[in-house]
Amino acid sequence: MTTTTAESTAERTKAPLVRLTDAGKNYGNIIALQGVTLEVSGGEVTCVLGDNGAGKSTLIKIIAGLHQHSEGSYEVDGQNVHFGSPREALDRGIATVYQDLAVVPLMPVWRNFFLGNEVRKGIGPVSLMDVAFMKKTTKKELSDMGIDLRDVDQPIGTLSGGERQCVAIARAVYFGAKVLILDEPTAALGVKQSGVVLKYILQAKERGLGVIFITHNPHHAYPVGDRFLLLKRGRSLGYYSKGEVSRDELTALMAGGAELEELHHELEAGGGVAAEAAHMLEEEVKELGITATPEVRP
Repeated sequence: MTTTTAESTAERTKAPLVRLTDAGKNYGNIIALQGVTLEVSGGEVTCVLGDNGAGKSTLIKIIAGLHQHSEGSYEVDGQNVHFGSPREALDRGIATVYQDLAVVPLMPVWRNFFLGNEVRKGIGPVSLMDVAFMKKTTKKELSDMGIDLRDVDQPIGTLSGGERQCVAIARAVYFGAKVLILDEPTAALGVKQSGVVLKYILQAKERGLGVIFITHNPHHAYPVGDRFLLLKRGRSLGYYSKGEVSRDELTALMAGGAELEELHHELEAGGGVAAEAAHMLEEEVKELGITATPEVRP
């Protein structure tokens, strides 16, 4: 009993895999990111939401080691870090799956899985790629993530967008990722394929990874997320756990009640068809319960 209690206490006091505190990034006189705080722990999904220009890309680049933060602190496993390159971040277990993916469409699935990390057998100049091992490993790792491919020799370009995203996730997990950053993985996908990707995000969470899910869609974020960071023009609108905010409140914060109200007045002033559009917008805003300053549960 004492041992179990001690282990539980140690688990609670264990530092998050990634922690940013009041992090910011300046490009000369331009403030791209300011005062952003978030934590990512193993077995959790932290969702970062915001429209275009909100600062999501800058945040990704800081965590992934492409850029260094100008302000605040960045910790990995409780240690302050200033990564000089994405390779340094990857060596610490932080992997990024970008929206455009790093795949070669005409190459087989197994070649893409091991791209840049090919396994070889033999000695010295006569070493050859261990094709059998790479094919077997690719099929097993994809199967463990719930992807049942009949043939890993098929070109990865023949897979659906959701399946290609999932291959990239499985590859990152296999090569030792502890924190997985997913850059808008559902942005270019239909409803069904988006659901497939969300399922694999939960699979990564269940395997103990910390996931940072970048998205502009609260309807994709809320079902899988444990924490939610909202960004607007490089600043944080709020940082909530799932118990502190509902999906409707998250949508209202994302939509921006004040901006919608201003748009309504502009359309109404235009008269004619614009005024009709303003009336329709007003009805939809009322239906969603969006206000200029939506209340969030304490």
